[in-house]
Amino acid sequence: MTDLPLSGLVEESAELRQLRAEAQALRAELEETNQGVLALYAELDNQADELRQASDLKSRFLSYMSHEFRTPLGSILSIASILSDELDGPLSPEQHKQVTFVSTAARELNDMVNDLLDLAKIEAGRISISPAWFDMLDLFSALRGMFRPIIDASSVDLILEEPLGLPRLYTDDKKLAQILRNFISNALKFTQRGEVRVSARMENLREVRFAVSDTGIGIPQEMHSKLFEDFIQVDSPLQKRLRGTGLGLSLCKRFAELLGGRVGLESEPGIGSTFYVVIPLAVTQEIIDES
Repeated sequence: MTDLPLSGLVEESAELRQLRAEAQALRAELEETNQGVLALYAELDNQADELRQASDLKSRFLSYMSHEFRTPLGSILSIASILSDELDGPLSPEQHKQVTFVSTAARELNDMVNDLLDLAKIEAGRISISPAWFDMLDLFSALRGMFRPIIDASSVDLILEEPLGLPRLYTDDKKLAQILRNFISNALKFTQRGEVRVSARMENLREVRFAVSDTGIGIPQEMHSKLFEDFIQVDSPLQKRLRGTGLGLSLCKRFAELLGGRVGLESEPGIGSTFYVVIPLAVTQEIIDES
């Protein structure tokens, strides 16, 4: 074995010292980075806890407020009904008109309270689905009966196409009906003339698509992606006249997701809109467990 010259040993020793110094600096940098990551994780955990607490407080507040409003609202509606039926004596035409105003305002406020209560239940994870087999003909018949009094006093035609040839569904019919009721109510509010049409068809082999189309004011394209968010409303002269929480479509989206489906919108200003929900023919056990 040949001995290295002294100069070679010196150079090798210097290189080793440099490598050791670089390795030590790298270890220090990694340790500092790890400490930073741990601190970041701790901060994120704290923020997540604060957000959970804030969400819980908001849900509790909404639930408490909604429950507190429902009792006096029920009393107002009952009294308005008694007055309208003239059980305590006849009313003049003007008094009938005023009682109708009171009853309408109370029902609108009651709808808002119900929306807030549903939102609180969803955010608190206390809302579940109860699936069962049912026929779509029964669903459409119930919707037709529910909106008949409104249509009789309206210049807009409500057309429910018979869902002929479609299979039975295994899902929560109450949640589905609530989605369609909201779509129909919105369509009737923002359609001054023409029609509102409700239809159902197969989207594919495993899903069915329910659609509510109107000949109303339509919705600008830039609003399409935001309309299903909480407290979002279309800015229009009609909207300023018609009250609402801006929660209805957001709840429709959440209910559809609970059923394993999705909602969507097709619209053009001045021509009309189509709101639709696509859900599976049969809700799966996984979705039931998650809810």
